[in-house]
Amino acid sequence: MLYLYFSMAVFILWIFCLVDVLTTAESDCRNLPRIAWLVIVFLFMLVGSVCWLAFGRPNRGAGHVIGRLRTASVHERRAPEFPEYDRPGRFSSENPESDAEFLRRCRERAEEQRRKARENDA
Repeated sequence: MLYLYFSMAVFILWIFCLVDVLTTAESDCRNLPRIAWLVIVFLFMLVGSVCWLAFGRPNRGAGHVIGRLRTASVHERRAPEFPEYDRPGRFSSENPESDAEFLRRCRERAEEQRRKARENDA
């Protein structure tokens, strides 16, 4: 009877891990590509499932998890549109007018550089 309960628990864990691997984004998998994790979990029920949970499942971080969406913790910014620019210490403007002013100054500098380059070519 104990063997039956253990087998049911392993089967449920296996199904959970298969679904978890399938629903995890490729970029969130750790240590191996998602297809490799899928093969490992599929072929080795218990060992593959435990390995997925320990070594392959994404770290959720300090924020809260709602469904598959992770919310930022108290000390984190909102998720940026371009995550490659999100690094500690990077300035992030919360004021759209500041962004517009910065872009205006960048355009003015670029136009000034173009004007100087045309004068040097002439």
